[in-house]
Amino acid sequence: MSQKQQITDVLMVGATGTIGQLAVRAAERHGLRPRALVRDTERAARQLPGIELVQGDLEDAASLRHAVAGADAVVLTHGSGGDPRPDAREHIDYGGVRNILTALDGARPRVALMTSIYATREDVPGANPWKRRSERLLRASGLSYTIVRPGWFDHAGPTQRRLVLEQGGTADGGIAGDQIAETLVRSLLTDTALGKTFELIAAEGEEPSDQADWAGLFGALEGDGPRSTDGALDPAGLPVEAEPRRIRADLDAILALGRTGGR
Repeated sequence: MSQKQQITDVLMVGATGTIGQLAVRAAERHGLRPRALVRDTERAARQLPGIELVQGDLEDAASLRHAVAGADAVVLTHGSGGDPRPDAREHIDYGGVRNILTALDGARPRVALMTSIYATREDVPGANPWKRRSERLLRASGLSYTIVRPGWFDHAGPTQRRLVLEQGGTADGGIAGDQIAETLVRSLLTDTALGKTFELIAAEGEEPSDQADWAGLFGALEGDGPRSTDGALDPAGLPVEAEPRRIRADLDAILALGRTGGR
């Protein structure tokens, strides 16, 4: 995994969502220049005043090429929640990541991807396998990345500010939205976050106070390893060789793009 690159321009995917809006403001606080990918610029301008907007649709890879151009980093907080289509998770949670990676076409920004604390849990009713599949695509891309699996949004009390980063797929708990956003943005700015996948919850105690605290939090985690299919310590399940043909084809295509640096 490459060393930390200079980051200024950050494309925010899912910027009008609950966590996305917080991540946009966190990026601003850290001196970055957030650029929001949106479908409806008029509506987004009301939600994100003062933020540069770029139009695109996660389900249309061609529409994303202009959006990703020039980005030093990409933060993905998008999700299919609220979409009534039975295949929304495939098209948005998973397809959105695939289409962003394809649209990059050789560019190599740093990426922070938000998925779910239940990404690897097959025993939880309603758990979403498409999140795990999207993670696999990002790992296959060869990009510098961090994958954050947050617990239940805003299911944390006001004194639960200590962040708990775990691996192994067994964590459960809540986390405040601003803590998720801060973790995503900090991961872009911290070398020890590179190539890490982890579950994120909050516990009683104080939040990290400086960059050294963040470096220590990320540094205590095990790295995924180069081009690993799954995260470090992830439980077995959803084997790649048993996946549908189209899923394996997507993974092969992203692997090929990562090896060649584009088309």
